[in-house]
Amino acid sequence: MASGQGGVLIDYAALDVAALTASYRSGDMSPVAAMERALAHRDASDGVLNAWASVLTDEAREAAARATKAFADGNDDEVLRGVPVAIKDLIDVRGVIPRFGSIYGDTPAAAVDAALVKRLRAAGAIVLGTTNMLEFAYGVAHPAVGQTNNPHDPARTSGGSSGGSAASVAAGTVPLAIGTDTGGSIRIPASYCGVVGFKPSFDLVPTQGVYPLSPSLDHAGPIARSVRDVIVATEVLSARSMGGRMPSPDKLRVGAVVEHVDSPLLTSGVSDSIQAAIERLREAGVDVLEVSVPDPRATNRALVQLLMPEASLVHADRYVRDPTRYAPRTRQMIEAGFRVTAVDHLRARATGRRLLEHLDDLFTRVDVLLSPSVPFVAPFEDPEFADDADDAELLSAGYANLAGVPAISLPCGFDGGLPVGLQLVGRRDADAALLAAALLVEKIVGGRST
Repeated sequence: MASGQGGVLIDYAALDVAALTASYRSGDMSPVAAMERALAHRDASDGVLNAWASVLTDEAREAAARATKAFADGNDDEVLRGVPVAIKDLIDVRGVIPRFGSIYGDTPAAAVDAALVKRLRAAGAIVLGTTNMLEFAYGVAHPAVGQTNNPHDPARTSGGSSGGSAASVAAGTVPLAIGTDTGGSIRIPASYCGVVGFKPSFDLVPTQGVYPLSPSLDHAGPIARSVRDVIVATEVLSARSMGGRMPSPDKLRVGAVVEHVDSPLLTSGVSDSIQAAIERLREAGVDVLEVSVPDPRATNRALVQLLMPEASLVHADRYVRDPTRYAPRTRQMIEAGFRVTAVDHLRARATGRRLLEHLDDLFTRVDVLLSPSVPFVAPFEDPEFADDADDAELLSAGYANLAGVPAISLPCGFDGGLPVGLQLVGRRDADAALLAAALLVEKIVGGRST
């Protein structure tokens, strides 16, 4: 372990999923040893990071002992056997009382695992615990819970709403975590923390047992230290093969989205990192051309007009029972959602359909779209979700949720010592092709930040 900025412990020697499972098979490390290392690292770092909502110490140790015996017996057929994973604290984990980043406290312990957790366990993964998040995934840290801090600089946020999941991977506590993404909540914290975050196509990963924010926009997906690990996790989570072959550079067509790449919202450091990544792609033989998407502000306004009334419906009963238990800003957004008209909601759906048609046309000319994941590096505090669509964090992120298309954030450099993320977006239901392209871009850009 080494001390990162501000004294927070970052395990720079932490292994990714592929290396960890290889070490189990070779006998260089056992699941028991890996679990003890994960627990120790969590204990050493979380007083600074505030990344964990619960830790299943005894259960995780017992599972690690079983996995160690399985490897000793030659049973290594499960792809995630013995791998510690973290689960965002709005996804059901049997026996765990979800807190949702809130103090509302009216939900009992989950009786059964969410569908995606069942798939992880069936693949041999060990749930270490659940991770902190913005309140009900709705864009603000509850003051009584606090934000999750960034392993690269604990004075700054790890992002939201899946900040605990991203921080737990970036710090090296676990090699794999699960988050949810309704308007960028996997990709934004992945960008801030310098790890890889993947939002699959809508409904590719089951959301049964995932507490909703906006059911027509919610996605679940993995956060990991490499694209290779994201592919492994996505195959488990989706129960589908993601075995697309990495293209040769001269066969990949990348569309740099001018509304995102040239936006005045980008800081100079992020802009420089993105332009340097584009130049490296071109030098490697990748065909990078400029493309255009519909006005980001109009797209994100439509996203907000879908999200807010759906979230208010989800919270209607809780709001009636006791609105004072929400953080003030969360309560304000729930109240604002009740005021969105049906006409505005239907217009937003029409905007989403037109956006998807536009993207389908773009994907006849390019294979993936490229943008900065976020226009800036990790701020000191999570920016409040803007109900007027003037949310700079959503600049590049929101349209992938509105269209339900797959999107991935990769580290591509640093600005002032803080990670910068590059986003790739693919055609809907072509997740394997996007991930194959991401493997190549990761190899060329080489911006891994942990």
